[in-house]
Amino acid sequence: MAMIRMATARPIASLTTLSVILAFGATTACTSANNTAEDAAAGDDGEQVLVMATSADYPPYEFYETAAGDGEPVGFDVDIAKYITSELGYGLEIQDMEFNGIIPALQSQRVDFAMAGMTPTEERKESVDFTDVYYDAKNTIVAAAGSGYGSYEDLAGTTVGVQLGSIQEGELKEQAETIDDITVEPRNRISELVQEIKAGRIDAAIIEDTVAKGYIQNNDDLEFSTVESAEESGSAIAFPKDSELRAEFDQVLDQMQENGTLDEFINRWFEEFYEQQGGE
Repeated sequence: MAMIRMATARPIASLTTLSVILAFGATTACTSANNTAEDAAAGDDGEQVLVMATSADYPPYEFYETAAGDGEPVGFDVDIAKYITSELGYGLEIQDMEFNGIIPALQSQRVDFAMAGMTPTEERKESVDFTDVYYDAKNTIVAAAGSGYGSYEDLAGTTVGVQLGSIQEGELKEQAETIDDITVEPRNRISELVQEIKAGRIDAAIIEDTVAKGYIQNNDDLEFSTVESAEESGSAIAFPKDSELRAEFDQVLDQMQENGTLDEFINRWFEEFYEQQGGE
Protein backbone atom coordinates (compact mmCIF):
# COMPACT_ATOMS: atom_id res chain seq x y z
CA MET A 1 0.00 0.00 0.00
CA ALA A 2 1.40 3.37 -0.98
CA MET A 3 0.38 5.69 1.86
CA ILE A 4 3.21 8.20 1.57
CA ARG A 5 1.72 11.67 1.25
CA MET A 6 3.13 15.15 1.32
CA ALA A 7 0.96 18.10 2.32
CA THR A 8 -1.86 19.02 -0.03
CA ALA A 9 -4.28 21.91 0.18
CA ARG A 10 -7.89 20.99 0.92
CA PRO A 11 -10.58 22.12 3.37
CA ILE A 12 -10.40 20.87 6.93
CA ALA A 13 -13.21 18.58 7.95
CA SER A 14 -14.51 18.16 11.48
CA LEU A 15 -12.10 16.06 13.50
CA THR A 16 -13.23 13.07 15.51
CA THR A 17 -13.13 14.01 19.19
CA LEU A 18 -12.08 11.64 21.93
CA SER A 19 -11.02 12.16 25.52
CA VAL A 20 -7.27 11.72 26.06
CA ILE A 21 -6.02 10.86 29.51
CA LEU A 22 -2.38 11.66 30.17
CA ALA A 23 -0.35 9.19 32.17
CA PHE A 24 3.17 10.02 33.33
CA GLY A 25 3.61 7.37 36.04
CA ALA A 26 4.85 3.85 35.70
CA THR A 27 1.37 2.35 36.27
CA THR A 28 -0.35 1.97 32.91
CA ALA A 29 -3.14 -0.02 31.36
CA CYS A 30 -0.94 -2.88 30.19
CA THR A 31 -2.23 -5.41 27.70
CA SER A 32 -0.92 -8.56 26.09
CA ALA A 33 0.91 -8.61 22.77
CA ASN A 34 -2.18 -10.10 21.11
CA ASN A 35 -4.37 -7.10 21.96
CA THR A 36 -8.08 -7.24 21.22
CA ALA A 37 -11.09 -5.28 22.45
CA GLU A 38 -11.74 -7.99 25.04
CA ASP A 39 -8.31 -7.92 26.69
CA ALA A 40 -7.60 -4.15 26.54
CA ALA A 41 -7.82 -2.30 29.86
CA ALA A 42 -11.23 -0.88 30.68
CA GLY A 43 -11.79 2.77 31.59
CA ASP A 44 -14.08 4.04 34.33
CA ASP A 45 -17.09 3.94 32.00
CA GLY A 46 -16.27 0.42 30.80
CA GLU A 47 -14.75 1.64 27.53
CA GLN A 48 -11.77 -0.40 26.38
CA VAL A 49 -8.65 1.79 26.62
CA LEU A 50 -5.41 1.53 24.63
CA VAL A 51 -2.18 3.10 25.90
CA MET A 52 -0.10 5.00 23.36
CA ALA A 53 3.56 5.86 23.94
CA THR A 54 4.91 9.08 22.47
CA SER A 55 7.66 11.64 22.96
CA ALA A 56 5.83 14.96 22.98
CA ASP A 57 8.71 17.19 21.90
CA TYR A 58 8.27 16.79 18.16
CA PRO A 59 5.97 19.46 16.71
CA PRO A 60 3.84 19.19 14.72
CA TYR A 61 3.67 15.41 15.29
CA GLU A 62 3.22 15.57 19.06
CA PHE A 63 3.88 18.45 21.44
CA TYR A 64 2.50 20.55 24.27
CA GLU A 65 0.95 23.90 23.45
CA THR A 66 2.55 25.53 26.50
CA ALA A 67 6.26 25.88 27.24
CA ALA A 68 5.65 24.39 30.69
CA GLY A 69 4.20 21.21 29.18
CA ASP A 70 0.78 21.74 30.75
CA GLY A 71 -2.34 20.06 29.47
CA GLU A 72 -2.24 17.18 27.03
CA PRO A 73 -0.18 16.55 23.89
CA VAL A 74 -1.64 17.66 20.56
CA GLY A 75 -0.47 17.22 17.00
CA PHE A 76 -0.59 15.19 13.80
CA ASP A 77 0.09 11.82 15.42
CA VAL A 78 -2.34 12.56 18.26
CA ASP A 79 -5.15 13.34 15.83
CA ILE A 80 -4.47 10.13 13.91
CA ALA A 81 -4.39 8.09 17.12
CA LYS A 82 -7.68 9.63 18.30
CA TYR A 83 -9.33 8.95 14.96
CA ILE A 84 -8.18 5.32 14.71
CA THR A 85 -9.01 4.35 18.29
CA SER A 86 -12.43 6.01 18.01
CA GLU A 87 -13.18 4.18 14.75
CA LEU A 88 -12.20 0.88 16.38
CA GLY A 89 -14.25 1.55 19.53
CA TYR A 90 -11.34 2.06 21.96
CA GLY A 91 -10.55 4.79 24.42
CA LEU A 92 -7.09 6.34 24.36
CA GLU A 93 -4.53 7.05 27.06
CA ILE A 94 -1.29 8.83 26.10
CA GLN A 95 1.95 8.23 27.95
CA ASP A 96 4.74 10.75 27.30
CA MET A 97 8.32 9.47 27.62
CA GLU A 98 11.83 9.90 26.22
CA PHE A 99 12.01 8.74 22.61
CA ASN A 100 14.66 6.10 23.34
CA GLY A 101 12.33 4.53 25.92
CA ILE A 102 9.50 3.85 23.48
CA ILE A 103 10.69 0.54 22.01
CA PRO A 104 11.54 -0.90 25.47
CA ALA A 105 8.03 0.11 26.61
CA LEU A 106 6.54 -1.77 23.65
CA GLN A 107 8.74 -4.81 24.22
CA SER A 108 7.74 -5.01 27.89
CA GLN A 109 4.08 -4.46 26.89
CA ARG A 110 3.69 -1.46 29.18
CA VAL A 111 1.98 0.26 26.24
CA ASP A 112 -0.19 -1.00 23.39
CA PHE A 113 1.22 1.06 20.52
CA ALA A 114 3.47 4.03 19.81
CA MET A 115 3.29 7.07 17.56
CA ALA A 116 6.25 9.44 17.62
CA GLY A 117 7.18 10.19 14.02
CA MET A 118 8.93 6.81 14.13
CA THR A 119 10.60 5.37 11.02
CA PRO A 120 10.19 1.59 10.55
CA THR A 121 13.85 0.69 10.05
CA GLU A 122 14.97 -2.91 9.61
CA GLU A 123 16.70 -2.77 12.99
CA ARG A 124 13.54 -1.62 14.76
CA LYS A 125 11.48 -4.27 12.98
CA GLU A 126 13.52 -6.88 14.82
CA SER A 127 12.03 -5.61 18.09
CA VAL A 128 8.54 -4.34 17.21
CA ASP A 129 5.94 -4.51 14.45
CA PHE A 130 4.84 -1.56 12.30
CA THR A 131 1.89 -0.47 10.20
CA ASP A 132 2.46 0.81 6.69
CA VAL A 133 4.04 4.26 6.44
CA TYR A 134 1.45 7.02 6.82
CA TYR A 135 3.65 10.07 6.19
CA ASP A 136 7.08 10.69 4.65
CA ALA A 137 9.53 13.51 5.31
CA LYS A 138 13.21 14.39 4.82
CA ASN A 139 16.11 15.21 7.12
CA THR A 140 17.61 18.67 7.45
CA ILE A 141 20.73 20.26 8.88
CA VAL A 142 19.73 22.90 11.43
CA ALA A 143 22.40 25.44 12.37
CA ALA A 144 22.97 29.08 13.27
CA ALA A 145 21.89 31.50 10.55
CA GLY A 146 24.67 32.05 8.05
CA SER A 147 26.41 28.73 8.71
CA GLY A 148 25.77 27.55 5.15
CA TYR A 149 25.79 23.79 5.80
CA GLY A 150 24.16 22.18 2.77
CA SER A 151 25.34 18.57 2.92
CA TYR A 152 26.77 16.01 5.30
CA GLU A 153 30.18 16.64 3.76
CA ASP A 154 29.95 20.27 4.90
CA LEU A 155 29.84 19.00 8.49
CA ALA A 156 33.42 17.68 8.44
CA GLY A 157 35.22 18.94 11.54
CA THR A 158 32.02 19.95 13.36
CA THR A 159 30.01 18.78 16.36
CA VAL A 160 26.51 17.69 15.35
CA GLY A 161 23.55 16.85 17.56
CA VAL A 162 20.81 14.27 17.06
CA GLN A 163 17.91 12.96 19.13
CA LEU A 164 18.91 9.87 21.07
CA GLY A 165 17.45 6.70 19.55
CA SER A 166 16.18 8.46 16.41
CA ILE A 167 16.68 7.51 12.77
CA GLN A 168 18.74 10.70 12.47
CA GLU A 169 21.21 9.38 15.04
CA GLY A 170 21.81 6.21 13.04
CA GLU A 171 22.18 8.10 9.77
CA LEU A 172 24.61 10.65 11.21
CA LYS A 173 26.77 7.95 12.78
CA GLU A 174 26.92 6.19 9.42
CA GLN A 175 27.94 9.43 7.71
CA ALA A 176 30.58 10.02 10.39
CA GLU A 177 32.28 6.76 9.39
CA THR A 178 33.23 8.23 6.01
CA ILE A 179 33.42 11.97 6.73
CA ASP A 180 36.39 13.19 8.77
CA ASP A 181 36.00 14.57 12.25
CA ILE A 182 32.24 14.66 12.76
CA THR A 183 31.54 14.49 16.48
CA VAL A 184 28.06 13.09 17.21
CA GLU A 185 26.30 14.54 20.27
CA PRO A 186 22.98 12.80 21.13
CA ARG A 187 20.37 14.53 23.28
CA ASN A 188 17.04 13.30 24.63
CA ARG A 189 14.83 15.99 23.12
CA ILE A 190 14.74 18.14 20.00
CA SER A 191 14.32 21.28 22.09
CA GLU A 192 17.64 20.48 23.78
CA LEU A 193 19.36 20.30 20.40
CA VAL A 194 18.01 23.72 19.42
CA GLN A 195 19.22 25.24 22.69
CA GLU A 196 22.65 23.64 22.24
CA ILE A 197 22.97 25.27 18.80
CA LYS A 198 21.87 28.65 20.09
CA ALA A 199 24.35 28.39 22.99
CA GLY A 200 27.19 27.45 20.61
CA ARG A 201 27.84 24.10 22.25
CA ILE A 202 27.17 22.22 19.01
CA ASP A 203 27.54 23.41 15.41
CA ALA A 204 24.43 21.85 13.93
CA ALA A 205 21.75 19.20 14.41
CA ILE A 206 20.04 16.70 12.10
CA ILE A 207 16.27 17.13 12.45
CA GLU A 208 13.31 16.05 10.30
CA ASP A 209 12.19 18.84 7.96
CA THR A 210 8.63 19.18 9.22
CA VAL A 211 9.90 19.57 12.78
CA ALA A 212 12.82 21.81 11.83
CA LYS A 213 10.48 24.19 10.01
CA GLY A 214 8.57 24.93 13.19
CA TYR A 215 11.70 25.68 15.19
CA ILE A 216 13.13 27.89 12.44
CA GLN A 217 9.96 29.96 12.31
CA ASN A 218 10.25 30.62 16.03
CA ASN A 219 14.02 31.23 15.99
CA ASP A 220 15.13 33.66 13.29
CA ASP A 221 18.77 33.15 14.33
CA LEU A 222 18.63 29.60 12.94
CA GLU A 223 18.54 28.15 9.40
CA PHE A 224 18.07 24.71 7.88
CA SER A 225 18.78 22.89 4.62
CA THR A 226 17.40 19.60 3.38
CA VAL A 227 19.83 16.71 2.88
CA GLU A 228 19.40 13.64 0.71
CA SER A 229 19.31 10.25 2.39
CA ALA A 230 19.49 6.69 1.16
CA GLU A 231 18.17 5.40 4.49
CA GLU A 232 14.62 4.34 5.36
CA SER A 233 12.17 7.21 5.75
CA GLY A 234 8.60 7.90 6.75
CA SER A 235 6.54 7.47 9.91
CA ALA A 236 4.60 4.36 10.96
CA ILE A 237 2.75 3.14 14.05
CA ALA A 238 4.68 0.66 16.21
CA PHE A 239 3.31 -2.28 18.23
CA PRO A 240 4.62 -5.10 20.41
CA LYS A 241 5.56 -8.12 18.31
CA ASP A 242 2.56 -10.12 17.03
CA SER A 243 -0.01 -7.58 18.23
CA GLU A 244 -3.37 -8.10 16.56
CA LEU A 245 -3.92 -4.35 16.74
CA ARG A 246 -1.50 -3.77 13.88
CA ALA A 247 -3.87 -5.20 11.28
CA GLU A 248 -6.81 -3.28 12.74
CA PHE A 249 -4.88 0.00 12.62
CA ASP A 250 -3.72 -0.64 9.05
CA GLN A 251 -7.33 -1.09 7.95
CA VAL A 252 -8.31 2.30 9.38
CA LEU A 253 -5.22 3.95 7.86
CA ASP A 254 -6.41 2.58 4.48
CA GLN A 255 -9.81 4.13 5.09
CA MET A 256 -8.23 7.45 6.11
CA GLN A 257 -6.35 7.60 2.85
CA GLU A 258 -9.41 6.71 0.80
CA ASN A 259 -11.85 9.10 2.50
CA GLY A 260 -9.46 12.06 2.63
CA THR A 261 -9.10 12.21 6.41
CA LEU A 262 -5.35 11.67 6.28
CA ASP A 263 -4.94 14.53 3.83
CA GLU A 264 -7.07 16.74 6.08
CA PHE A 265 -4.74 16.05 9.01
CA ILE A 266 -1.67 16.62 6.82
CA ASN A 267 -3.10 19.93 5.68
CA ARG A 268 -3.91 20.96 9.24
CA TRP A 269 -0.53 20.13 10.75
CA PHE A 270 1.91 20.68 7.88
CA GLU A 271 0.32 23.68 6.18
CA GLU A 272 -2.16 25.63 8.31
CA PHE A 273 -0.23 24.99 11.53
CA TYR A 274 2.85 26.71 10.12
CA GLU A 275 0.79 29.55 8.69
CA GLN A 276 -0.64 30.14 12.17
CA GLN A 277 2.88 30.15 13.55
CA GLY A 278 3.78 32.97 11.16
CA GLY A 279 5.41 30.86 8.45
CA GLU A 280 5.16 31.32 4.75
